[in-house]
Amino acid sequence: MQGEDLLPLLRKLQSIGDPTDAERKAFVELRPTIRVLDAQEDIVREGQQPSIVCLILEGFACRYATVPSGRRQILSLHIPGDIPDLQSLFIKVMDHNLATLVPTKVALIPHAAMRNLIDRNHRVAHLLWRDSLVDAAIFRKWIVGIGRRSAYARFAHLVCEFAMRMHAVGLMEKDVCAMPFTQADIADALGLSSVHVSRVLSRLRKEGLFTWSDGVLTIRNWPRLQKAAEFDPSYLQLDSVVGSDGLGSR
Repeated sequence: MQGEDLLPLLRKLQSIGDPTDAERKAFVELRPTIRVLDAQEDIVREGQQPSIVCLILEGFACRYATVPSGRRQILSLHIPGDIPDLQSLFIKVMDHNLATLVPTKVALIPHAAMRNLIDRNHRVAHLLWRDSLVDAAIFRKWIVGIGRRSAYARFAHLVCEFAMRMHAVGLMEKDVCAMPFTQADIADALGLSSVHVSRVLSRLRKEGLFTWSDGVLTIRNWPRLQKAAEFDPSYLQLDSVVGSDGLGSR
């Protein structure tokens, strides 16, 4: 794996910790299998016993579960730099599915190689543990959102969170980043119908908080968007600071 492939992961770890040159080198020395997956392709399914973990290099993925009727609930969204199935190192059977949302480039790392890296470098283990704790904090915010926030605040909060995470790994420029999801994806993430998502999106656009068109998200008024979302980014544990005039400032 080339160093440039690892840039999103290293930026992510740097945003929540401070990896040393030796730790960066240890990640680069991993020998994963690089694959480009189609959109809506399952990487691992509920009930499987995987032998690899998946690092997202380009594109986007989600964890999801389905109910007997076939309806999908998206449990989390994942961006370049994420290892969304890291927990499979320590559990026997997957209790959810992991799939791409768009064509996605991934690095598939054998469990044995990842465990060896963690055993040899305790600071790497600490960084990955910290990343897992942030992941759990995001889950808790999603539960609160689905259970207690209005659809309006729920959508605004998802946009704030997504933009902050993209900003942290250097994938946002001047308040603009890729967000190539469908309204059905957003509906499944927020526990809403597509019709309801469409109505809320129309209101958020009219208020000038952000635009989302052709897979591109543009933040128009960050302070007002934060207020609408009741968004406090402290749970993301990011070391990078967003300027008062928006995400584009550091």
